[in-house]
Amino acid sequence: MSVTCVSYAAEGWGVGELWHDGSRVVWHDLPRPVAGTAMSPSIDTRARARGRARETPTQGGVKHPPPSRATIAAKPSRVRLGSVPKVEKLVGRLQEYFGGARVELAETEIDVEGWTPFQRDVLTALRWVRYGDVVSYSELARLAGYPRAQRAVGTFCARNRFPLFVPCHRVV
Repeated sequence: MSVTCVSYAAEGWGVGELWHDGSRVVWHDLPRPVAGTAMSPSIDTRARARGRARETPTQGGVKHPPPSRATIAAKPSRVRLGSVPKVEKLVGRLQEYFGGARVELAETEIDVEGWTPFQRDVLTALRWVRYGDVVSYSELARLAGYPRAQRAVGTFCARNRFPLFVPCHRVV
């Protein structure tokens, strides 16, 4: 699998990174302020001050980690003409989302290689929860076909590495 990173600017938010293999998202870093800009009382610096290291793309069972962040220039956007149209469209939708538009991202294809049938069932059920709706862990477990697995559903949500595409924030 060949993985490519596309950086994108989300005005008022910072720079996000979308890692893809051409057809599906394999990792997504939410926008954050770029070092040296007015928005940057560095999130990483605050995390280190509290003794917490920032999560890396190799955590959470990702089998194909992206290259080191040191190889990625902190530019406002690295979408190049001629790149994958599907990815360009997704980057535009992400920019709209961070601009305040109501954008549904649940249909975006994500990398679920190595996920268990349970995790895939929870993913499918969670993607049916629409914008503005909420469900409990118990309800989501029932929707996924595992009525007594609310704690396992909670673990799935806690380890979600695609928060915009798998909307665990809709589970209470």
